[in-house]
Order: sequence, then structure tokens, then C-alpha cells
Amino acid sequence: MRVSARAERIEPFYVMEVAKAAAQLAREVARSDQPMIFLNIGEPDFTAPPLVQEAAERAIRGGVTQYTQATGLEMLRERISGWYAQRFGVDVPARRIVVTAGASAALQLACLALIDAGDEILMPDPSYPCNRHFVSAADGRAVMVPTTAAERFQLSAEKVTANWGARTRGVLLASPSNPTGTSIHPDELRRIHEIVAARGGITLVDEIYLGLSYDDTFGRTGLGLDDQVISINSFSKYFNMTGWRLGWMVLPEALVPVIERLAQNLFICPSAVAQYAALACFEPESLAEYERRRLEFRARRDAFIPQLQALGLAVPVVPDGAFYAWADCSQAAHRLGVEGSWDFAFELMRRAHVAVTPGRDFGSADTRRFVRFSTANSMAHLQEALARLRAVLA
Repeated sequence: MRVSARAERIEPFYVMEVAKAAAQLAREVARSDQPMIFLNIGEPDFTAPPLVQEAAERAIRGGVTQYTQATGLEMLRERISGWYAQRFGVDVPARRIVVTAGASAALQLACLALIDAGDEILMPDPSYPCNRHFVSAADGRAVMVPTTAAERFQLSAEKVTANWGARTRGVLLASPSNPTGTSIHPDELRRIHEIVAARGGITLVDEIYLGLSYDDTFGRTGLGLDDQVISINSFSKYFNMTGWRLGWMVLPEALVPVIERLAQNLFICPSAVAQYAALACFEPESLAEYERRRLEFRARRDAFIPQLQALGLAVPVVPDGAFYAWADCSQAAHRLGVEGSWDFAFELMRRAHVAVTPGRDFGSADTRRFVRFSTANSMAHLQEALARLRAVLA
């Protein structure tokens, strides 16, 4: 059967290929003295807190499981608006918020609404692979711009100007970023947006890890710049609801009916149960628990990265958010007798029963030297992983 050229352009998601190999080995070593430790998947080890779980149960028992508006429950949009005011001090009217079936749906909707065939979107290299594939699925082209540690692995205004071409439509940024956990400095984001706006382009910012910021310098939403900035967010990371598939986007008001029309046709609506559950995310008790967990993620970062660095796995920029460590494995790979992060990841899996993610997914600008560690695991597992790494790299 002939498949579309669009489908052929989408590369495999190698993170998941590594995960399959790790799961297979995990079954084989499950009863050994060294069961597999998974530091490869970017998923919080916390689940939705009690009030959220109870709200989901009430929704199911009460039968409020029918379709909602394509833009989401009005109550939920209001609570998200209130969270922006409380947490970030910005006024985001509920009418500009569209609730979606995860951040993935939000990105798909944004790309389909704004990108025509052949349009180019500037993105930093490295960056989350699915973001460039959303651009490709809309028949656009992601232009991956190499970045450096000095730039926090983020686009700069200078590079946006240098790479802007006749077909450039805008930029797709992520702050904090996957895989690096680094954010764009607010001043740099302002400069980038001014350049983009002056050219009539779009500034699209993936902020799904924004709630998990650890540095007040960086933990600000791009929505404070201008109501033309488009922000993508999610209940998956800070709110610990990965499998619930619920996210949202904040749009210029004129774009809301366009997105609504697309969402009606492509998704009908997000999960009703997940939406009713998410209302409880914004209760004071839930927000207090999320803050406690955020501090736990920060403590894991602070404990894990210095020990990783001591093992020769250099982290060029200490992450200011999310739960990742983007580590140069060149020296460590040489000590194991392999070259490149792909072989290094599989060697670690084989020798130490520790699963990490090679840089292959995240771009091509020097990513062969890097692996991504996820610290979204218990402190005990992180310390055990470090002990195993220490043993195999000695």
C-alpha cells in the first residue's frame, strides 16, 4: 500500500525505540540484584494528587462524560486564567485559552492553522523531536538552527535574524526545553519576538515545563510580552497528568475561532473526565502539593548533576527547569570502549541496567556527543543509578 509523502517524512521516535529495548531487558533482569532503572522517559514519577483523582471519580459517577465545547469547559478556562494571574502575574483572559487533547494536539492545531506548504519554522538544535514533526505534518519545514552552551542551547535574536529567509513563517521555541532543561532569558525572548513581529511572523512557545522552573530569572511566561505570542501548555508535567492527555493553548483573540473550527473537526473536544478532574488542580491543597513536588524535582537536580559531572559526564548548562540533564558522554563513552551517545546508551543499558536517551532524536548539531538523563525518578533510584555508573566507569 502506498503511504503519503507526509508520513514518510516523519522519522522514527528513537526515544521510544530505546524504551522498547530497555523494557525487554528489564523483563530479563527483573529478578536480578540489579533491576532496570529508567532514566530515559520524560514522565513524572508522581501521579495526579488525591483531589484530582476524586474529581475524576465524581465526574464518572455523576455521568458528566458527554462532549464538551471544542474549546474546553468554560470553568477550566477560567481557572487556567486565574493560575496565570496568581503564579506569573499576567492577565490572560479565559476567552483566549483553548483546552486541548494534550499539548500535542495544541501544537498540531497551531501548525495546521498557521503553516502553509513550504513555510519554514526556525527551531533550536537540539530540541524536542515531535515539535519539528508537527511542522512537517502541516507540510512546512523545520529549519534546525545549531545552538551552543553559551546560548543555553536556545535560539538567539542574532541567529533568528541570520536564518530568516523568504519562506520563514516564524519560530517555535521551548522554554524550559526538552532535552536541556534550559530556558530562554526573558530579554532574549523579547528581542526574538520583536524581530519576528516586525516581519509579520509567529512566535510559538512551548511552555509545558514552565511550572517546573527553579530560577526566578527564567520562570516567566512569554505571554507577558505581547498578546500575539502563542503559548502551548500541558497538564502532563507540572500537574502530573501525563496519560490523561490534557493541555491548553493561549492565542491571540482573533485566532481562537480558527482553532475552534479545526478542533471541532479533528478532535471534537478534549476528554470530559480529564477536564473535570483538572478543575481540582487549582484547589489550594493541590497547588501546595504541586509546589512540594516542584521542590523535590529541584532537590533531585541538585543532588544528581554534581555527581554526574564528577563521573566525567559534563552538563554544560545546569538546567533551570524541567527534569533533565543534557550530558556530554564523549569521555565516558571512550572509557567504555564505544563511540557516540547511541552506542553509549546501549552499553549502559547492558552493563549497568540503566536506561538513558541518546541525543539522536533531538537534532544533528553535535547531538551525537550527548545523552539525556531524566531525573523524574525517586532520589533512591537516582543514587542507585549513580552508584552503578560509578562502577562501570571506574
